[in-house]
Amino acid sequence: MVEVHARPADRLYEIDALRIFAALAVVVYHYTFSGFAGGHTPVSFPALSEVTRFGYLGVDLFFTISGFVVLMSAWDRRPGAFVVSRITRLYPAYWVAVTLTAIVSILFSNGHFRVTVGQYLANLTMFNSLANLQNVDVVYWTLWAELRFYALIFVLCVLGITRRKVLAVLWGWLALTVLMELGVLPAAADLVVQSQFSHYFITGMALFVGYRSGFSWQVVAIIAICWDNAIIRGIQFSEDVGTRYQTEINPFVVSAIISCVFLVMLLIATRVTRPLGRPGFVHAGALTYPLYLVHAHIGFVIIARIGDAINPYVLAVGTILLMLGLAYAIHTLVEKKFAPVLKRALQRIPWLAPKPRKAQPAT
Repeated sequence: MVEVHARPADRLYEIDALRIFAALAVVVYHYTFSGFAGGHTPVSFPALSEVTRFGYLGVDLFFTISGFVVLMSAWDRRPGAFVVSRITRLYPAYWVAVTLTAIVSILFSNGHFRVTVGQYLANLTMFNSLANLQNVDVVYWTLWAELRFYALIFVLCVLGITRRKVLAVLWGWLALTVLMELGVLPAAADLVVQSQFSHYFITGMALFVGYRSGFSWQVVAIIAICWDNAIIRGIQFSEDVGTRYQTEINPFVVSAIISCVFLVMLLIATRVTRPLGRPGFVHAGALTYPLYLVHAHIGFVIIARIGDAINPYVLAVGTILLMLGLAYAIHTLVEKKFAPVLKRALQRIPWLAPKPRKAQPAT
């Protein structure tokens, strides 16, 4: 196997484009399908929703990207540095989004989205699911999944990340996923295993291993097994989505989209898409996280309040543009300005203070 090491300065601009694409897919799904189907808005899009109902699969793409880029960011990093990077990346925009969503829900949703003080305060920690407290916004469930994934990466940082250790963890995680699906493990174990979506995180990590140091038979086998499992679990999940909204989610389309997620990420990891990358994608990708955080309940409230007074398509496009503007404001005024302040504050904690560390051997 030929060893191919990525330069630290490498930037995969294609992933920035994919991130905003995935976010917009989820936004359009909410505004044109689940908002009406779930009883949150009175505005329907009968023809368009036949296509946009599959937009929830943008989350599957998110998780695959996360597996790739989070392992990339953690490689050769101290555990404390990884913790600081994740806190400063997640919390500033999240605190603002939770607060804005809570205010809009309380003042303007006519009781449709209820938020209590205790619920709001618990949500600020991002660990409210541990206490079985409802999310302030429906989309925040993915953050709990991400946090549990970060815990695994943190453990790898403590052990010292190497190719061999990562592959061992991926095989172990994949085995636990299978045992979970076979009913061998207790239901409580899924808090760690995350069998519904583990194959995406595993795939992203395996793809980064291949991107960084070459594709071996182990990397290829892990990805192939994950793809097969993703199709099976994806079809099962689509049935749940169809039941929830009393409609049909075509399993063949779901399978095709999931396969496209794997294919596109594979093309990125093998550098096939490198010529398509553009530095400008970074600016669009930067809006992904704040857009995802603020769009759902706030958007539902806007559409519900003025849905009868404007053309549905104009309203949907206008709401998307408004949410993009809000995301830009959060990124510019909060993430870019407050995150560095938070980082400096965290680094005053001795364990989190920056220290030089020898790079781990790529074995």
